[in-house]
Amino acid sequence: MLDLKNKVALVTGCGSILPGWGNGKAIATILARQGATVFGIDYSIEAALETKKIIESEGGKCLAHQTDVTSSSQVKDAVDTCIRELGKIDILVNNVGQSEPGDPVSMDENTWDAQFDLNVKSAFMMCKHTLPHMVDACGGAIINVASVAALRYIGKPQVAYSASKAALLQFSRASAVIYAPQGIRLNCVIPGLMFTPLVKRLANKYAEDDYDGFVAQRNKQVPAGRMGDAWDVAHAVAFLASDEAKYINGTEIIVDGGLVAATR
Repeated sequence: MLDLKNKVALVTGCGSILPGWGNGKAIATILARQGATVFGIDYSIEAALETKKIIESEGGKCLAHQTDVTSSSQVKDAVDTCIRELGKIDILVNNVGQSEPGDPVSMDENTWDAQFDLNVKSAFMMCKHTLPHMVDACGGAIINVASVAALRYIGKPQVAYSASKAALLQFSRASAVIYAPQGIRLNCVIPGLMFTPLVKRLANKYAEDDYDGFVAQRNKQVPAGRMGDAWDVAHAVAFLASDEAKYINGTEIIVDGGLVAATR
């Protein structure tokens, strides 16, 4: 099952600038373990090269490319380079995202715009330049990584992040319907509260750098009693990328330990 041999997977945000396993790093590694050749892009080429090193140390194949996914010209260059070097794109994973604090009054317009550029416009641009190649190939799978913040308030004032991730869900659904006749599937993975290196930064932004208290609070919020991790997200992505999910389109897999279903 989940055999991705002979597939090419383009993964955005494939690295982690902090020690440990972020979602993109785990996603790229899992796809490579399932046999895909990974074209990993990241704003930090050092982070992308670390992921490449891990994949190759396990016998997998990975190319690393520096890309600012908020730049249309750099996105086009990344897609063109992947096609030139590997010949096709079977799987696209739009994993890039970031949360900034603020409510409608306190958040400035520049932060709002930057959040939408990073969290949803980047996926639009990646799809814009990748979809024509998938249409020519008569198929492909696109997985966009959203957030439970798109579905409910999770205790942090992050209105732009919540709104942009909600927009990503509907962008994915609408595009899935449009491109289904061409054999292309678009789905979302919706992570909940995940224990990744990013939690340290979130504690600084939202809990006055009280890391231990922030971690304890997040664990308590989840019905399962603990946060998930990057591998939970990565396995969901691998399933949606695989032929086993060939009839799953225009929908979401929520990976949250029951958070969205809970009433507290």
